[in-house]
Amino acid sequence: MTPPAPGGQFRWLESPPGLILACEPLARTARHAFTSRQLRLRGDAADGWAKTASTVGCEVGAVRRVRQVHGAAVRVVDATPPEGMLPEADALVTCTPGVAVAVVTADCVPVLLADPISGAVGAVHAGWRGTAADAAGAAVRTMAEQWDIPPARLVAAIGPSIGACCYEVGEELIQAFAAAGHDAAARNAWFGRDGDGRLRLDLWTANRDLLLRAGLAASQIHLSGLCTKTHLAWFESYRADGAAAGRLAAIIVGGRSDVSDRMSEAREGDP
Repeated sequence: MTPPAPGGQFRWLESPPGLILACEPLARTARHAFTSRQLRLRGDAADGWAKTASTVGCEVGAVRRVRQVHGAAVRVVDATPPEGMLPEADALVTCTPGVAVAVVTADCVPVLLADPISGAVGAVHAGWRGTAADAAGAAVRTMAEQWDIPPARLVAAIGPSIGACCYEVGEELIQAFAAAGHDAAARNAWFGRDGDGRLRLDLWTANRDLLLRAGLAASQIHLSGLCTKTHLAWFESYRADGAAAGRLAAIIVGGRSDVSDRMSEAREGDP
């Protein structure tokens, strides 16, 4: 079975646990992966996270995660292993070479960030609540403050998530976004109605706009354009499978690393 064609400069790559997606401009700076359903990531299973780490060529002990709570808190992490329970947050950033940061999704938007000069990287989980709270922008601002990174220098990749094609929402979300400070122009751009008058939310456009607002250049923001619910054979979707849904990982390794060879190999033998 042929995987769906991603948009922009995303490409499918082979990895030990199965196919992953990578974004070519981001790959010039950092090893990263957006996993597919083939990895079968379930909860905190050690083997699943070992496989996730293998997609970017690192040990599972180098992966930093958080307990995601649908907010906009950002954790700065380093080589020091966490003690006890995972901290609550929805974004992680690091400038430590060899340390990977990862978030999990099953319809929510995964955003990976990298700075080509310092090697700082970030991973963001943004559902509708995280998008309303501007989790992606919070990660950008934290990277700028921590390591004096001009936001316009960052590269961002927005991975597979539920698209406006499938994301029917309630009217109350318009008010929730208004209460979070998003003006009418933004809400009009992010919310729309289908032919039957049902309200849809476009999380892809919303997160792209929030990254632009945070200072990224439009040319540095890349979108996979793949809907997790539409392409169930390849992705996990909570909207489609409910509690039975597994999770997709978005993972990126800190420290400058030219992985263009992986992209070249993929061109020679696309799946």
